[in-house]
Amino acid sequence: MGKLNRSLESLAYMFRLVGDQTRLRILVTLRDGELNVTEICKKLKLPQPTVSRHLGILRMGGLVSNRRSGKEIYYSLNEYQADRYGKVLNDKLNRSASIRIGPMIFGLSKR
Repeated sequence: MGKLNRSLESLAYMFRLVGDQTRLRILVTLRDGELNVTEICKKLKLPQPTVSRHLGILRMGGLVSNRRSGKEIYYSLNEYQADRYGKVLNDKLNRSASIRIGPMIFGLSKR
């Protein structure tokens, strides 16, 4: 039962991370490749402080990684750890047009 509880806690944590619409939009935007904050802001039509705050949460949660190139910081989807259910999320973001959770279907169309 202990392993199941840890798995459920891990899954619940991931859902909290992607439960925010802005963070989910950032993840969907990053599935096409690495972008800097300015590029993400333009694509999502959001202010830089908002995007930066959500990128920080996603980075601390292990869903996004970053690299510095000069003054720019580029963000990309992280190579997730299986115990955080990231591979499932990554597969959904990269290969599927929707995510089905019970009776609900969430569309993830590229824009």
